Amino acid sequence: MALMTVALAKGRTSNSSIKLLQSAGFHFDDIEDNTRKLVFYDKERKVKLISVKAVDVPTYVEKGAADIGIVGKDNILEAQSDLYELLDLNFGQCKFVVAGLNSSLQQRSRLTVASKYPVVAQNHFQRKGIPIETIKLNGSVELAPLIGMADVIVDIVETGRTLRENGLTVLEELDHISTRLIVNKASFATKTDTIEDFVTKLKKALEG
Repeated sequence: MALMTVALAKGRTSNSSIKLLQSAGFHFDDIEDNTRKLVFYDKERKVKLISVKAVDVPTYVEKGAADIGIVGKDNILEAQSDLYELLDLNFGQCKFVVAGLNSSLQQRSRLTVASKYPVVAQNHFQRKGIPIETIKLNGSVELAPLIGMADVIVDIVETGRTLRENGLTVLEELDHISTRLIVNKASFATKTDTIEDFVTKLKKALEG
């Protein structure tokens, strides 16, 4: 098996991703919860793991800096990168929603939409034929409708608790989100056997 580079998203799904890799037979002894290291090798030095921000994983994979990426579907949709999506890992599950203070969007001919995901927001409302202005926010998106900066938000929700506590209502559900395995197209052509073996092991680990 040739050395393969895997870009792993930091954050809420990283522990689940590492546990899955370990279940598939790839063990990284030097990974610790509070480590600042960014590059890790498994015991057999067959996999090089690079820890990067989730939003950057599709870029690392598309540009060939990583052969494989493990990241949420939300970041894949927002990046619009040219790559293969091979496997749904079935954790980190949530959903894209449109949320706001109002119970209906029917009376609006144009919307101002705040989101961490302006591409996803633009694509959704474009399909509906509704013109929008997008405001890119990186945190506390729920605040935008409360202070009149936006009509609605597009965001991912898991339980909806944050929306409810801020008086927001889910107006539309856009897409199901979970952690996915993505692959660089050139790597898939040149390391086919290695990548297929890796994917097979992950599938067996997912099946328990």
